[in-house]
Amino acid sequence: MTFARIAIIGLGLQGGSIGLAVREYLPEARTTGYDLSPQHRALAAARGLVDTVCETAADAVREADLVIFCVPPGAMGMAAEQVREALPAGALVSDVGSSKEAIAKALGEALPDHTVIPAHPVAGTENSGPDAGFAHLFRNRWCIVTPPAKVDMVMLSQLVGFWEALGANVEIMTPGHHDLVLAVTSHLPHLIAYTIVGTASDLEDVTQGEVIKYSAGGFRDFTRIAASDPTMWRDVFLSNKEAVLTMLQRFTEDLTALQRAIRVGDGDKLFDQFARTRAIRRSIIEEGQDDARADFGRGDHEGVSAGKL
Repeated sequence: MTFARIAIIGLGLQGGSIGLAVREYLPEARTTGYDLSPQHRALAAARGLVDTVCETAADAVREADLVIFCVPPGAMGMAAEQVREALPAGALVSDVGSSKEAIAKALGEALPDHTVIPAHPVAGTENSGPDAGFAHLFRNRWCIVTPPAKVDMVMLSQLVGFWEALGANVEIMTPGHHDLVLAVTSHLPHLIAYTIVGTASDLEDVTQGEVIKYSAGGFRDFTRIAASDPTMWRDVFLSNKEAVLTMLQRFTEDLTALQRAIRVGDGDKLFDQFARTRAIRRSIIEEGQDDARADFGRGDHEGVSAGKL
């Protein structure tokens, strides 16, 4: 056992899934939780996402030895300030946000006297809120831990062990490298999905009904991504804007090259690009990070996505 008392601030998909996973995989640990929304607190209590749902963030952390912030990136600093006076001196502070440099700075400034080791479980669905969480969200998914340059190695080892106990594979990265990698593997795809779905809905010669009625598999998958929590993704793009803009520029250049290939009829370039990306898809399946079945196997996991396990 690494942590005996775990406080979860934010009881949506990530926070709720952590609470349920701790109950299943670390049953001796006690969990407390808090969410800014009274409705979310009531739903969290009804679902039993944590052992005790508290009425304030300070109450949730008073006896914790691990505190995990599961709030949008833009709210990290404010959430940390709310618990500063109640946080035990020896507690480890972490999070689940997907932009690490900005979050590490916000948490460090709000809690300068505590050990902060940011983390990012690369796992999720398009659903959000207390109803969305499920205990197996992190199984065979990567959790990237981004410790500061000077880190308590015992606490780092404990945090790695915690995520491994929940079923995750753990990788250690610097915050800056994490932000660059996630800009291309997660942030840019979401930006593209939001754009494509928005473009389709805005086309004057195609009604919204036709877009929905005649959606092909590719567009449907974009809409799944574009259904993600707008508050969280707004904060992700603003907090990781430098890396996102760098990757967006590279993507724009590559898209322009494909546009030219189509215009001039360069079939070889198109084929070579599509063959290369097809191989990447196969590598993702071989790594166990997605499913080769029809519709990516998602039809078989509807209960999981809806948090019904």
